[in-house]
Amino acid sequence: MNGSAHTKTFLITGGAGFIGSAVVRELIARSSHRVVNVDKLTYAGNLESLADVADHERYAFEQADICDAQAMQRLFEQHQPDVVMHLAAESHVDRSIDGPAEFIQTNMVGTAVLLEAARGYWAALQQSDAAKAADFRFHHISTDEVYGDLDGPDELFTETTSYAPSSPYSASKAGSDHLVRAWQRTFGLPTLVTNCSNNYGPYHFPEKLIPLMILNALAGKSLPIYGDGKQVRDWLYVEDHARALIQVASEGEIGETYNIGGHNEKQNIEVVNTLCALLEELVPEKPSGIARYADLITYVSDRPGHDLRYAIDASKIERELGWVPQETFESGMRKTVQWYLENETWWQRVQDGSYQGQRLGVGA
Repeated sequence: MNGSAHTKTFLITGGAGFIGSAVVRELIARSSHRVVNVDKLTYAGNLESLADVADHERYAFEQADICDAQAMQRLFEQHQPDVVMHLAAESHVDRSIDGPAEFIQTNMVGTAVLLEAARGYWAALQQSDAAKAADFRFHHISTDEVYGDLDGPDELFTETTSYAPSSPYSASKAGSDHLVRAWQRTFGLPTLVTNCSNNYGPYHFPEKLIPLMILNALAGKSLPIYGDGKQVRDWLYVEDHARALIQVASEGEIGETYNIGGHNEKQNIEVVNTLCALLEELVPEKPSGIARYADLITYVSDRPGHDLRYAIDASKIERELGWVPQETFESGMRKTVQWYLENETWWQRVQDGSYQGQRLGVGA
């Protein structure tokens, strides 16, 4: 890994979540850095995603809520991080439609609490260890959904696209982005922001489109497509994203924003058809009464305020930091389906818990 050679301590919020756990696994596997995972363990946090690193000498887990100012202050003082990677967030659009308050609390209030804890810690460092203070970074991980949706088929989100969030989720993330930039401009806190496209891959909580469709198909359940299925998303393999995040945290320029995308624009219906074709190949034995997995596709009423198209221009991170995704849509989707087929224990335990594959976000 590039960046300065000496061992650093990374404090990662939301490290038991989907993207956070990929970052933790990547850091432990491919660097000499220490990792402190701070996670509240809500429904989407799963320590089983970190079973491979749980006992590692460079890994520590702290169960705490980013909205708890005293807990955050204690963790900064105790662990003395060099880098904060802030991924903790409520992240599911449908859930934000059913209950916006939790999104505002975690994503905006929690980010403000964390920024203040980081600022107090950094200010003290400037007195006690000027070199460590000069190296300190606060990296805020966000989403392309803050930009709203794109009009024309050739438009792409860039780092200077205006914000126009559509859902309570994306509005709360937009608010947190603004807070991070304000703390950098007002207080000089050394922050970076990244906005990514839709992630997919191993350990993905099965309320999201790709894992939900895989598991529904295996169970012979319907595959619900919102509206006409022509909503376009840019798909990014989660391990590619983890590598990009670590590179930005290590080498990115303070005050800058980097968009991270997979160069894989697909309509939702294309994604589901791809999954069905992979399952035909890998699991030809279907549940009884089903001729083809694609026969399970059903069209349901669209999500309220559903953005039609997202697509990211990721040329800045490629040009300035040299990052490009390693997985194509085809290779990443194959790896993802194979992972779910090989890790039934993981997803069955998730399904045994609070989320049973029910539809969320109809606005009821």
